[in-house]
Amino acid sequence: MTASGRPTAVIVGASVGGVRTARALRSAGYAGEIVLVGAEDHLPYDRPPLSKGFLAGTVAHGDLTLLGEDAAAAAGIRLELGTPATGVDVAGRAVELADGRRLGFDELVIATGARPRPSPWGAPRGLHVLRTLDDALALREDLGRGGPLVVIGAGFIGAEVAATAAGIADVTLVDPMRVPLSRVLNPAVAQRFGDLHTARGVTTRFGVAVTGVETRNNGLVVRLEDETELPAATVVVGIGAVPNDDWLNGSGLTVADGVVCDRYCRARGTSNIHAVGDVARWWDPRRRGLVRAEHWTNAVEQAECVAHNITHPDDLRVHEPTEYIWTDQYDWQVQLVGRTGGSLDHVTLSGADPDHSFAVLYAHSTGDFAGAVTVNWPRAAIACRKALRAPVPLDTVRKTITTARRRTREPRDHG
Repeated sequence: MTASGRPTAVIVGASVGGVRTARALRSAGYAGEIVLVGAEDHLPYDRPPLSKGFLAGTVAHGDLTLLGEDAAAAAGIRLELGTPATGVDVAGRAVELADGRRLGFDELVIATGARPRPSPWGAPRGLHVLRTLDDALALREDLGRGGPLVVIGAGFIGAEVAATAAGIADVTLVDPMRVPLSRVLNPAVAQRFGDLHTARGVTTRFGVAVTGVETRNNGLVVRLEDETELPAATVVVGIGAVPNDDWLNGSGLTVADGVVCDRYCRARGTSNIHAVGDVARWWDPRRRGLVRAEHWTNAVEQAECVAHNITHPDDLRVHEPTEYIWTDQYDWQVQLVGRTGGSLDHVTLSGADPDHSFAVLYAHSTGDFAGAVTVNWPRAAIACRKALRAPVPLDTVRKTITTARRRTREPRDHG
């Protein structure tokens, strides 16, 4: 018990993983105090729209809020915002804050997420990374001034920014890989996404690395390894993320590209410290190894698992998520489930409009269904998610989807 005489759960990190954990604790019957600590001054907010609707100006600041003050008070969740955590005293069961305070805890949930990998080319005026609301506000302001935009990195964030900005700026998308999204898609499928950018007016420079970004004539110049120079008013760097785990140095917790956890999401060697979301690196029984996933859905499912395990210590639940990612690029609604890309065998199915609606199904070497990429085909995505609950031959999934397509001609859904 803490000084208040009631059990206290402290959750460090006020994005979706932390908020969902706090709410799930209350739903699961946790009767103690819940304290949600956030480094930013803003009320907890959702991040996925930052590179899409919010950046475009079609989503308002208030629409991002995950937990308002009234809702927090009604749920008995105490908000401690604007003061980052700087350390954990594991033996003393206390979280140390930047203002010198210590928050005692009986249960601790680490949900501090990840931050953009820093730019190797410094931070000249006009160069941005995108993770926080303040990042998005600054980027939106610079885009509003006009001029060309260069996006470095064609992963999810870079591709979404390029797609969002294509209607308001002259955009160039640069990546050293020859196809975008190469970490999750095989080259033939990834090429369709590269072609999508080109078709929508974005200049793509794939297969060439950036060697420098410098200020010149009140603007920026992005230098490429082929000696090309790209003038830019604004540059966005999206080259990956690193977990926010450095504040745990010296705590005694095992940290290695995230907080190392067991299959119940408990920090290694502890029973009352858990990790959730991008910062968690847990033992996944399906992959038989440690996994860290930077996806919204994983954070939500992990929060539910951790809240259950805190409130039901005699009935622990293993975190065994099914990989699920979505991204909106132009009028393509893209959903990825399970394992995709790499050397997996795959087949492509056409939807109602083959140019805008399709699915790529992947199989393990055993022939069992491994995962899928679907574009503007929500029914196919739902069928694929269901199929991953137990081993099923890829051919069975293919027949299910094609049979459903024949029975119901699904209208194009681009919006």
